[in-house]
Amino acid sequence: MLLLQNITKAFDNGLVKALNGVSLEVETGEVISIMGHSGCGKSTLLNLIGALDWPTSGAVRFLGREIGAYGPLHLFRATYIGFIFQFHHLLPHLTLLENVEMPMYALPIPRSERRAKAQALLEAVGLSHRTRFTPTRVSGGERQRAAAARALVNDPKMILADEPTGNLDTETGNELVEFIIRFCRQRAITLIIATHNAEIAAKGGRVVHMKNGAITAVRSNKLPKETTLCAPAGDC
Repeated sequence: MLLLQNITKAFDNGLVKALNGVSLEVETGEVISIMGHSGCGKSTLLNLIGALDWPTSGAVRFLGREIGAYGPLHLFRATYIGFIFQFHHLLPHLTLLENVEMPMYALPIPRSERRAKAQALLEAVGLSHRTRFTPTRVSGGERQRAAAARALVNDPKMILADEPTGNLDTETGNELVEFIIRFCRQRAITLIIATHNAEIAAKGGRVVHMKNGAITAVRSNKLPKETTLCAPAGDC
């Protein structure tokens, strides 16, 4: 599904090299954790994969084509990619339901279908009782769960999660990541999680270790099969 070929990324006219020869292949439906300390290049790499930035050299191929060949990048992102960030980036003047609907406005989806899909996903993440609340009226964990629902609402082929538990307590963070992983596995959605947390990284099928803009090691995790989809902090 995703092929990174000798990716480099430099800033400040080449004085700062954020990525240095990164190559990686990711299969459809795979769950990968990218692990490393702050400044190792994790976020920069996710930005390139998600077409939020361009590599200085090298190629990013998605489903066999370079990302630039997909045409308008906002449509590429809306169609194929879901983003979950450390900071939820919900619009404070909109309700959670309206925030989850937002990515669908880029696609020709009728209003009734937008509302139904957003409602269903908020229910799936355990927020059916918060749909009419604005982000300022719910907890940090609930805001991040709404952000996860927003990332999933367009049925993307890939989810990019950049430190998605960075502002959550350990229990809430674990519940959120486990839910996202179950959701993606059941729908064959590729998931890439950037984290510095070893416990979160261990939940993925492979862990890619980065340091100073380069991949230093790749290891596989032994994971149990999971078939039940439960909302975070909810009953199965």
